[in-house]
Amino acid sequence: MTSPQYEFSIDVGGTFTDCIEHSSPNIKRHKLLSSSRTLGRITALTAAVILDPLRSDDPSGFWVGTQLSVINNKGSADNNNNGNDGDIKRTIIASDSSGTLTLDSPLPTSVIGQSYEIRTELSAPIIGIHHVLGIPLYDSLPPINLRLGTTRGTNALLTRTGAKTALVTTIGFKDLLEIGNQNRPKLFELNIQKTIPLITTSIEINERIDTHGNILHPIDRDQVRRQLTQLFTAGIESLAVCLFNSFVNPEHERVIAEIAKEFSFASVSISSNVSPLIKLVPRADTTVLDAYLNPVLTNYLQQLRTCLHADSNVHLLTSAGGLIAADLFSGKDSILSGPAGGVVGFSQAAKRAGYQQAIGFDMGGTSTDVSRFGGSYEYEYETIKSGVRIVTPTMAIETVAAGGGSICGFDGIKLTVGPASAGADPGPACYGKQGPLTVTDLNLILGKLPVADFPIPLDKNAALAKLKELHSTIEIETGFKHDTFELAEGYLEIANTNMAQAIRTVSIARGYAPEQYLLVSFGGAGSQHACSIAESLEMKTILIHPEAGILSAVGIEQAELTHQCQQGIYKTLNDELLDNISSSIQEWQAKQLTIREADILEHRIEVTVSSEIRFAGTDQAIVIPLATYTATSPLPVHPPASDLIAHFHSRHEQRYGYTHPQKLLELATIRITARGKSPQPDVLSKKVASVSVNPLQSQRVRFDGQWVDTPLIRRVDLPLGAVVTGPAIISESYCTTVVNPNWTATLLSQGELLLESQACPNSSHLVPSTTNTDREPDPIQLEIFNNHFAAIAKQMGITLQNTSNSVNVRERLDFSCAIFTSNGELVVNAPHIPVHLGAMGETVRAIIAEQLDNSEGIRSGDVFITNDPYQGGSHLPDITVVTPVFNDDELLFFTASRAHHSEIGGIAPGSMPAFSTTLAEEGVL
Repeated sequence: MTSPQYEFSIDVGGTFTDCIEHSSPNIKRHKLLSSSRTLGRITALTAAVILDPLRSDDPSGFWVGTQLSVINNKGSADNNNNGNDGDIKRTIIASDSSGTLTLDSPLPTSVIGQSYEIRTELSAPIIGIHHVLGIPLYDSLPPINLRLGTTRGTNALLTRTGAKTALVTTIGFKDLLEIGNQNRPKLFELNIQKTIPLITTSIEINERIDTHGNILHPIDRDQVRRQLTQLFTAGIESLAVCLFNSFVNPEHERVIAEIAKEFSFASVSISSNVSPLIKLVPRADTTVLDAYLNPVLTNYLQQLRTCLHADSNVHLLTSAGGLIAADLFSGKDSILSGPAGGVVGFSQAAKRAGYQQAIGFDMGGTSTDVSRFGGSYEYEYETIKSGVRIVTPTMAIETVAAGGGSICGFDGIKLTVGPASAGADPGPACYGKQGPLTVTDLNLILGKLPVADFPIPLDKNAALAKLKELHSTIEIETGFKHDTFELAEGYLEIANTNMAQAIRTVSIARGYAPEQYLLVSFGGAGSQHACSIAESLEMKTILIHPEAGILSAVGIEQAELTHQCQQGIYKTLNDELLDNISSSIQEWQAKQLTIREADILEHRIEVTVSSEIRFAGTDQAIVIPLATYTATSPLPVHPPASDLIAHFHSRHEQRYGYTHPQKLLELATIRITARGKSPQPDVLSKKVASVSVNPLQSQRVRFDGQWVDTPLIRRVDLPLGAVVTGPAIISESYCTTVVNPNWTATLLSQGELLLESQACPNSSHLVPSTTNTDREPDPIQLEIFNNHFAAIAKQMGITLQNTSNSVNVRERLDFSCAIFTSNGELVVNAPHIPVHLGAMGETVRAIIAEQLDNSEGIRSGDVFITNDPYQGGSHLPDITVVTPVFNDDELLFFTASRAHHSEIGGIAPGSMPAFSTTLAEEGVL
């Protein structure tokens, strides 16, 4: 067996794939489209030889045997070979590092200046590995150690292209997933579109276990065998086994799994292994997801290994940010593989720069991921992706459909940015393949991209044509006249607002002030928007890592080998319970968290034990750490229950604004994580002596409605300590940083750029147009303020959901949140949350009328609570809470209504008045 000499970390994103090789003294990098297609432009042509400077960085002989297609004027690369201009395909028979490609037959001279694409059947990670090592695509690779983050599982979930899966459950629960928990996120939707189920069918097993784990009805092996035979004959590929109360006693699930081995199912997942926790529906959802995606991931890894040397080692990044051997990687771990690498990368970058509080802003081609780091990673243990509830540890990442490829459109009333994306193919309009107008096109049009340094050819005229086409449509339909470039700025402002809202979700909505955090910007597009987004959030400091364009791949390199397990407890928290659990932790650790010595080499295994604690009778838990120790050291003494209780109340008050000191607490879950810790160089980055910079180039860039001659600087030319005063464009291979006016950028000792605000302008930079002759609202401002108000209503809904005891509110989302004017007219309601519009508006108007006779009137900070059916209530059990907020002489009302409130819970003290500050936090007031 040959020992691998090369260490690779690769992040496969929705648009781009980032590769780094970090075993060599000098790190090698490569970025390419995830579609495995490589774009270029024919700048010169001699018979069958193309010259393209973009190919000058490619190894000699690299493209031999691949297919080149000229992109015709319609933006497509046709596969015909009839020799007509724009309809041409050739095979590459030679290539060299001078930028020439030799084809198997000549091309017509008319194709000079046109774009082309190179196609191969190899996956993007394999192409990237070949390119970094300088090995032609169809030559063999040496052994490597590969760390991989991939969107393959996520894509299969989103497109519903997983395996044919059957749910195996207890008799009487065949329709478990179809009934679900009766969530109705769009209660008043007339054309309801149900989520496409993952399962093909379901069967019932005649068995039953009670809540204490006692077997009430034993399982019949012969009957199970007959039922599985029918499934296998029907073409079912995967089994998801989820039986009633199996989290207490998994015996029957294990019997079914044992019998299933007699058949050739591609995957068998049992809930007692996948998610051994209470709640049948989420446990079944998670198990089905695991079974649905496992064959997809297995096939993908097999294809990958076919192209790798037999002695290569492959580890994958899980959604929780830990590396795991490829053979142990499963569907439930794959949903945030890749984005989790970004969390690791930005957290380590912040710590190296001396910051313990940071917010990561990862803007890629398809979406933007944001997350918070407060000295330790923040996790979620239950989340919903593509309509599927997943109960497994994941990094707490908020994703919005706003990336460089987000499509800019117009819905007849207002402008829209996303959620649809141009992706890698056809890509933005400027890629020259007749793609739609996107955020990347806007940055190009406004001068915020250095065309000469971009890794693929950009067509500015194609982007402008799409913008003018949209501009004409908007003017015709609304009568509102914008300058073309004002429209482009408006679209960028909307995109920035969408991304800023995601940051508010991981900060303000969870009790943290974003202005107290460092913003770490990364991803290929993030640093073009970072200053504008920071301004809207009053964040004053931005850090840009020297590998910002591929920081997720860097994070995958820095991630640790990790194994995790969880166990439900569901008992009253006291010292006796903690003593009993301590005796079980070592057993769980030895049984489920063994890390192979071959995997960790000389790494030190660190074990972290954490708990989920909640008020008795509720299910909203808070994670409280119990202990951290090395696997070889004695088990530490657990903290006393009184310390955990105090810690819980402190965290609860911080997050929700209140607590109940007298209520009993319940220990819901114990989670154990074992990490193979490797020594990390603890070299802090810092400012060094300032060095002035004299840029030699500039380009015109539009800032706040004005064109400005802006210095263009290559980051590689900056000396340590360099200070760049905005406005400026700092260009590098995989990232472009736009330094806005009133910002400075300083190059730190480890190569990071530290951007610091010299002033914090208001979040809205656009000057309203004076050319409008109608009374119709400006479609730009309409969407910007709609997004602001929608974010407020959404945060109100999150607070209600988190603080409520009611199942109706928590599970079925049967509540309403909205904002009304001083006349009781609706401004906006929370997206995806049902709204009792008529009753709530009547309630606001009734309160206004009543308070007119009150000598004290309505004051900001007042809270009105009513369930009077004669004052707007729709029916007696409803309670509506109204909070007025003044902005100078303007009055807005925040309202929340909870249906059947008297059924279970009470209003959480402090939850409603807290909304009175939300407008200011949104930057609207």
